[in-house]
Amino acid sequence: MPVVGISHSAKGYCMVSVLETMKTFSSEDGLTEEAIVTKLRTCRYHHLYLHTSLRQNSSGTCRWGEFGEGGLLWGECNGKPFDWFNGDPVEELLCKVREIYGVDQETTFRNVTIYSERRPQPLYLGTATQIGVLPTEGIPSLLKVLLPANCVGLPILYIRDLLLNPPTYETASAIQETCRLMSNVTSSIPEFTCMSAPKLVKLLESKEVNHVEFCRIKNVVDEILQMSRSTELATILHILLEPTWVATGLKVEYDRLVNECSLVSKRIGEIISLGGESDQEISSFECIPREFFEDMESSWKGRVKRIHAEEAFAEVERAAKALSVAVMEDLFPIVSRVKSVVSSLGGPKGEICYAREHEAVWFKGKRFMPAVWANTPGEEQIKQLRPAMDSKGRKVGEEWFTTIKIEGALNRYHEASDKAKNKVLELLRGLSGELQTNANILVFSSMLLVIAKALFGHVSEGRRREWVFPKLKEFHSPEDKIAGNTIKMELSGLSPYWFDAAQGNAIQNTVKMHSLFLLTGPNGGGKSSLLRSICAAALLGICGLMVPAESAVIPDLDSVMLHMKAYDSPADGKSSFQIEMSEMRSIITRATPRSLVLVDEICRGTETAKGTCIAGSIVEMLDCTGCLGIVSTHLHGIFDLPLATKNTVHKAMGTEVADGRIRPTWKLIDGVCRESLAFETAQKEGIPEKIIQRAEELYLSMNVTDSRIAPNSTKAEHFNAKSNARGLGEICDSSRTSLDFLPSGNLELSQKEVESAVTIICQKKLIELYKKKSISELAEVMCVAVGAREQPPPSSVGTSCIYVLFRPDKKLYVGQTDDLVGRVRAHRSKEGMQNAVFLYVIVPGKSIASQLETLLVNQLPLRGFRLVNKADGKHRNFGTSRLPIEAITLHQ
Repeated sequence: MPVVGISHSAKGYCMVSVLETMKTFSSEDGLTEEAIVTKLRTCRYHHLYLHTSLRQNSSGTCRWGEFGEGGLLWGECNGKPFDWFNGDPVEELLCKVREIYGVDQETTFRNVTIYSERRPQPLYLGTATQIGVLPTEGIPSLLKVLLPANCVGLPILYIRDLLLNPPTYETASAIQETCRLMSNVTSSIPEFTCMSAPKLVKLLESKEVNHVEFCRIKNVVDEILQMSRSTELATILHILLEPTWVATGLKVEYDRLVNECSLVSKRIGEIISLGGESDQEISSFECIPREFFEDMESSWKGRVKRIHAEEAFAEVERAAKALSVAVMEDLFPIVSRVKSVVSSLGGPKGEICYAREHEAVWFKGKRFMPAVWANTPGEEQIKQLRPAMDSKGRKVGEEWFTTIKIEGALNRYHEASDKAKNKVLELLRGLSGELQTNANILVFSSMLLVIAKALFGHVSEGRRREWVFPKLKEFHSPEDKIAGNTIKMELSGLSPYWFDAAQGNAIQNTVKMHSLFLLTGPNGGGKSSLLRSICAAALLGICGLMVPAESAVIPDLDSVMLHMKAYDSPADGKSSFQIEMSEMRSIITRATPRSLVLVDEICRGTETAKGTCIAGSIVEMLDCTGCLGIVSTHLHGIFDLPLATKNTVHKAMGTEVADGRIRPTWKLIDGVCRESLAFETAQKEGIPEKIIQRAEELYLSMNVTDSRIAPNSTKAEHFNAKSNARGLGEICDSSRTSLDFLPSGNLELSQKEVESAVTIICQKKLIELYKKKSISELAEVMCVAVGAREQPPPSSVGTSCIYVLFRPDKKLYVGQTDDLVGRVRAHRSKEGMQNAVFLYVIVPGKSIASQLETLLVNQLPLRGFRLVNKADGKHRNFGTSRLPIEAITLHQ
């Protein structure tokens, strides 16, 4: 683990990381507070040092983190062990490392920092958590869908670090080219042995590499050689040199890599036993338990080739043979004697056993002494037995016995075994010392295989999910921009990364982004999912990876910033709105024409009017910056502000009417959506029906008491005047209550009265939509009657209409359709409806028809008209009227 130091300079925050094992250090400058916190949260470090420059924050206070910048970093560091340091951050931190690890002052540390002005900014903490690069509860993990489930460990750490620290355009292009070639490879590929580079260097430096690690090192270099011998894989090996250089800071040429890997493989093969050798079998004798020899010899046999320690191995074999002879002569007759005595009650017991704790082979028995010495077989050997002693000369127990000859043979065997073991360790340490000169190549090779395994795994999973390689578009020079070439991003068939498009369960969208989008849509309409999907696709693209789309063009972005919901931080004394504004400050100050900025439901945490104005000002700033991005909002008042924007485009998440209800389509469309589906969402989540009904009543009362719409255009005034002249309604004194103008509940239904109400309600709504630029042209409302035994004219074919059906029971039915002829026929086919009368109005488009239909369903009952589909208004708030009741007077 590295030693990490954090400092602050005119460029921003700086992070210095020192790896004592590798004798390397890196320094990243110009980081934002969010980026530095992200790095600290994902980095396991041995010691943390904070530079005194952090105390001098922009607020001018002596208490770091009390106000302004620094609070987020302080919150991350507070409560963790750290020390302060001053002076030059790099030199002072290197001095600290030398003190901590006792490293000689003459030891030099290699700078592995990769400097590039064109490298994108590291991912912000909020962005990393909201797309699941860092594990976050409730957020779909991006890492889990990039690699197969069985690809874990170092490859997934590489992908995570790649996403957190996106590479330059050149490196991303190399990664993508590698992935493209991998997707078409037909030859077999290596297993890609993954080794931790710091661990490898530490083992070599301390000369503690064991047989298993040497075999793994040989696998690493052999797999590099295997790739070099294959035409397809050799091309991939060539390209992987650049991303490996970025990851390790080591610049290694292809020929040097192959040559040194060949030398290392050959040298390890000369020393290390690779298995299958018959001259290193564990000693085995019938009279001695096999476990004894396995414990004594398995730790060093089969480690190195016998030729390098022939004499030591031979001496062990001779000593093992002598031990077996001693056991056979001194103990075997006693065991045979015990076995020959058969007794059902308390007979003699005895056997040759392995005393593992004492690393010895002894006789263990009881009641084996003869009651009468009669010169029978085994008596002479019994007389030679003596109690077994441990290494400190203490008696082991009453049942353990040995002989002088066996103890001598055991001592000889242990000495021979220790010499052989030391010889093997000497050979292993010697090989470790030799390979220290190749440490850089081994580090480079191991990292290259980690990257190769990660990318092969990613390509396999991407192909399974039917993802594609995006077209990476380098950012144009200023001269190109003058010529009219601007930055743009196009994602066709984009699907949420957490859905498997191959299974057909994902809603796809096409996003062509040349500037800033101002996005509206209902709750649950897919705004947040769209922002996450775009963010993930853009990030994957600039990292050279596959994206969840059918095709994609992704520019050379210098940052990808996503802001979503914010929570309060009681520990820092900050409300959720303060946290949101802090994050927005970082985004705004860092945004450039090459940035992608995605903000979800801006300014949701404060009072609506002022929040709307702040949101509008932020939109203006981002529009002026010229970045790509999306700002989503439910603050529909933002469209009434005189925003000074030039390139901002209005987009919405679409809705449709199905079974009399408005549903989201989760599709991105042009325009503005003012529907929230708030009542439906609350009801879906289990809010009691009584509360929903009361909320609808309160919402309707807000509309009733709303101020009248003042016409401010010549065309609007024309329609108002024309309506009044025709006697269809008049604007009344707002001081009079609405009940003064409600028709009686037993009002005799007449076609003229319904026509008057429908005309004025629809006309007012169309004026409102025209003022808000939701429709491009203001059309006059013309109510057309379809009497009994009449059909709609041909001019109604292919148009969107709203219609009112006059039922025989004196009730009305309000509907909308794109096939009026078919709808009239369907209604009249029902019993008692053969001569039904209709009124219809042609309107500009199905969306407007849906709004007007809902408007009439909600408003006509307030005039005393009885509707059979009045309940439908509870589920259709898309067009709920904001038209004051006072604006309508029906003439009886």
